[in-house]
Amino acid sequence: MLRFFHTEKTNDNHYTLLMDDLRQTAQELRDAYRNLGNVVDPDLIDCYIYELNSVQMRYKFLLTSIKNYDSYVHACDTKKEDSYTKNPLEVSES
Repeated sequence: MLRFFHTEKTNDNHYTLLMDDLRQTAQELRDAYRNLGNVVDPDLIDCYIYELNSVQMRYKFLLTSIKNYDSYVHACDTKKEDSYTKNPLEVSES
């Protein structure tokens, strides 16, 4: 399901925590949908709608956090690569 996020950052604790939270939230989202589909009491329907909205917002936040983290890591890697590919005389002048 989330294979497009699977990169070589498996040794990065922050990235691992984000992915674990995302997996847990995805399970909670499935549970909230299942619970909402199985209730008939109006109060419980309202309860599960609120829970579903809350979990959806957390899921969206985690996706955005992972995307921003990926962008940050990629930007840092690009800066490192650029300094190695430049002319050594240009790097030493700055």
